[in-house]
Amino acid sequence: MKKVIGLFMMLSVAWLVGCTENETIEKLTRVDVFKVTVAGNYADEIIIADLNKIDRLNQAFDRIEWERNVKAEMSRREDIKAVHFLEDDENMPERLEDYYVWFESNGTSTIIESDSYGRLDEAGTKILKDVFEFEDK
Repeated sequence: MKKVIGLFMMLSVAWLVGCTENETIEKLTRVDVFKVTVAGNYADEIIIADLNKIDRLNQAFDRIEWERNVKAEMSRREDIKAVHFLEDDENMPERLEDYYVWFESNGTSTIIESDSYGRLDEAGTKILKDVFEFEDK
């Protein structure tokens, strides 16, 4: 009986180690940015692939305070639509996630992504505006 329990424990440990080694970390590779015009249409696409800008965006998005499983609605159209290209596995196609950004008059911003709602402080918002090349209307 001790051998069976020992074998079971060794297999369990091996399975746990194998699972953690196979975990993938998603990597942001590119962001396509669409600004909303005064007429309410999307302006021409801006493609952000520069590693320094991608790193700055990651820093800003790490600052977002998210509320998950929330269906948020805003009273006006977003200022920016940002499509994130995320690589989970280099042998698979990139996964796309749409983020909608509203820049607030108090210097902060609101971000909505599918079923999540987030708030970003002034410092993070400044990074977004700089990287997205957004000028206040």
